[in-house]
Amino acid sequence: MKSWMVVLWPSFLMAGVAEGVFFSLVNPQELYLLGEVVDYPPLAAYSIGFLAFWALCSASSWLTCAMHTNAEAVNHLPPHHGVHQ
Repeated sequence: MKSWMVVLWPSFLMAGVAEGVFFSLVNPQELYLLGEVVDYPPLAAYSIGFLAFWALCSASSWLTCAMHTNAEAVNHLPPHHGVHQ
């Protein structure tokens, strides 16, 4: 559970920041998706935007955690496997 919170909590905070910046610059009633006007109420646009930013930030945080993992943990090897002194 702790590893999920390491990914989800910072991404939640950054999604809030990203949404605040994005919707400060863009009016949700003037959004276009694939050439069509997005005809959602503003609250729905804010909610969808937040979830999209949260998914993107979560993917970024997860990728950072995955890259931070050492080879022994990834390959399920005992520590110092193959190192002889």
